[in-house]
Amino acid sequence: MHKITVLRYFLELSFNGTAYHGWQRQPNALSVQQVLEEAISALLGAETTIVGAGRTDTGVHAKQFFVHFDAAIAVNDADDLLFRLNRFLPKDIAIRAIHPMVANAHARFDATARSYAYHIVQQKEPFNSDFTYYLNTPLSIDKMNAAATLLINHTNFKCFSRSKTDVKTYDCDVTEAFWVQQNHALVFHITANRFLRNMVRAIVGTLLDVGTGKQDLSNFQSILDSQDRTKAGSSAPANGLFLTNVQYPNTIFAQRAEERNT
Repeated sequence: MHKITVLRYFLELSFNGTAYHGWQRQPNALSVQQVLEEAISALLGAETTIVGAGRTDTGVHAKQFFVHFDAAIAVNDADDLLFRLNRFLPKDIAIRAIHPMVANAHARFDATARSYAYHIVQQKEPFNSDFTYYLNTPLSIDKMNAAATLLINHTNFKCFSRSKTDVKTYDCDVTEAFWVQQNHALVFHITANRFLRNMVRAIVGTLLDVGTGKQDLSNFQSILDSQDRTKAGSSAPANGLFLTNVQYPNTIFAQRAEERNT
């Protein structure tokens, strides 16, 4: 009988985080990782560990998320696994694609950038309350954008990090941060090479303080320089936050690497 070599795959997925305590497995709470690992393990007939692109907080959503896992399935059979996974998984998790990878590709450590979007509505809307933060307080988008620009020239984001965390550095390279108006909605977009736990929600909450006039630009810069979470604003609710994009170098995708060598 022909033996199939164990290969590494990336799964590209989306999930509605409302019912889950974030991406990462929790000892006494349901997570997206747990549901996905159990589904893959059942379909492959072997206990399978998956590694995600990063953590998401309880209730946060992902329009694009990546995980990697190893399995003894041929590349030609990968699409069948994708089809069966989508039938097996609950309706709030969807697999978008499966990608064969080079052997050492890593969903977390090989990511070069991550993007988030935070959605605020200023007119009550009963049909999307799980995905937006309803805030009818008047906001100055110009002031919030002026403050958001300060993030790009900053490095240490300890003031926006959860207090008890095991990171080795609080440095992040933020490459874009801006608000846009979309009808009755305000959407904050931010991209960086990495994010600290709770960082985006803490940034949004503090920018909202600027938008309402509670803080000014000078105060916002002082908060950045303080490296003190207690100086920043409250974290915005999780339901308005989406991980929207995770970027990787083409070199770790097996098919793309093969195309370059032909």
